[in-house]
Amino acid sequence: MSTIDWIVMCGFIGFVVLYGTWKSRNAKDVDTYLRAGRTSRWWLVALSIMATQASAITFLSTPGQAYVDGMRFVQFYLGLPIAMIILSITAVPIYNKLNVYTAYEYLEKRFDLKNRMLGSALFLTQRGLAAGFTIYAPSLILSVILGWEMNFTIIVVGTMVIIYTTVGGTVAVNKTHFLQMIIITVGMFAAFYVLMSLLPEDVSFIDAAYVAGKMGKLNAIDFTFDLSNRYTFWSGIIGGTFLMLSYFGTDQSQVQRYLAGSSVAQSRLALLTNGLVKVPMQFIILFIGAMVFVFFQFVTPPLFFNPVEEAKVKSGVYSSEYESIEKEYVEIQNQKQSELKALVSSIDRGDESKSKEQTETIIEQQKKADELKSRAVEVIKKSDPKADANDTNYIFLSFIINFLPIGFVGLLIAAILSASMSSTSAELNALASTTVIDFYKRLIKKDASDLQYVKASKIATVFWGIYAIIFALFAKELGSLIEAVNILGSLVYGTILGIFLTAFYMKKVTGTPTFLAALIAELLVFYCFLFTEIPFLWYNVIGCLVVVVVAFLLSRFFKVSVRGA
Repeated sequence: MSTIDWIVMCGFIGFVVLYGTWKSRNAKDVDTYLRAGRTSRWWLVALSIMATQASAITFLSTPGQAYVDGMRFVQFYLGLPIAMIILSITAVPIYNKLNVYTAYEYLEKRFDLKNRMLGSALFLTQRGLAAGFTIYAPSLILSVILGWEMNFTIIVVGTMVIIYTTVGGTVAVNKTHFLQMIIITVGMFAAFYVLMSLLPEDVSFIDAAYVAGKMGKLNAIDFTFDLSNRYTFWSGIIGGTFLMLSYFGTDQSQVQRYLAGSSVAQSRLALLTNGLVKVPMQFIILFIGAMVFVFFQFVTPPLFFNPVEEAKVKSGVYSSEYESIEKEYVEIQNQKQSELKALVSSIDRGDESKSKEQTETIIEQQKKADELKSRAVEVIKKSDPKADANDTNYIFLSFIINFLPIGFVGLLIAAILSASMSSTSAELNALASTTVIDFYKRLIKKDASDLQYVKASKIATVFWGIYAIIFALFAKELGSLIEAVNILGSLVYGTILGIFLTAFYMKKVTGTPTFLAALIAELLVFYCFLFTEIPFLWYNVIGCLVVVVVAFLLSRFFKVSVRGA
């Protein structure tokens, strides 16, 4: 990066950290530290909700996902607006009325202590791991830019987020989320503007969209009902609704955001705003990825986007084999570029028959290029069996570093790092809240002072930060980050949602049947993950329904047993 890019990036990030630390320096009591004193306005809560969900993974991995697999990932979010409406009606007034610090306090009030502990434990386990992903993503960026060793970069990034989250708690998180979302929004629109300007002069926006569509990258909606297909309209609208209900209704990293709202109305408005904005936001990010794909049809892309792994194989014993594949790859790309220019000319003339013929040729050439890339990956793995063979997370980063003009690179890197800091800080804050309120205060020290609880919260923040850093050191083995983090959540979200839905709507079901049903559901979900090909979005439906149905049946059994006795 240039000196100007470094100034832009460090200036934005440094200001956000210092601002968050300064504005939250007076958070001394537990209510202010964990819930910002319940004084936040709806727009600040809405921005905080979106910033928590929109990690660096969103802005780094999602465009790469669209580049590789098209825009069908947007279907993952189709259930979000439905979930926001349901939660605004049910969860928000219940949490507000009970004046809870965590969602899991409600489970003890409704059921018993073991259900509260189970819900808290499931959240802590998966969210602590998910925080590792959000630390890994920006570390990947810095390791590529600076040439630092990846593990060292992870420790540096994780430590930076831990510091200002520990100092200010929820106040720091909310205050910095506002600035971070501004940086993120400006950065992504800047990326799109520059991307369009870098296309050849004779390629219009309409031409680019046509090319993306014909090459299968604008496949946003798929109405086929196929359980083997990971992303369809039905998996998104059904499985996605269950996932979003659990994420926003039972995951403390999100619940804590709207617990900070100054009233029920403010919290509801924040959730509904998120429901309206999030799907278009994801659509735009995926569309940027599709346009990056089009850009790399006119400019030869790297054979493998991870520069570290590519440099290693080129300096090893298999360098000649890799470079031979690379030469073939460049030739295919050159042929495809000539055909693409002819296709654009046919589109502008309105020659449909010619454009159809040219499109078929281009698709065949793309298949050959994909085959060559697969061969290259085999060589990389042969050279180093421990190599990261998935370069999806590096695609958008490669475009940013190599093609954006001076100043824009620093802005985009600042946007992605801001996204990571916003998400990770919210996760660490929620993990600390759950640890202190649901375990330390409930089981260890019930009558401590506010100062002691704040101190315990800060210690817990540091602990979970270290936990996340340790997991981040192994995250490179898990492929596309945007998929991996949602698969991880889906392993427990259905079960947690089932516990809460049983609590909300099945008033005659008691604690023990619900607890046993949750254990059964979680075992079944892990069985599906390990031994079946069921797409992960359906885990949320399976886990939830098993808890509800089994809890109901067990409650009937317990009643019969009591009567029989």
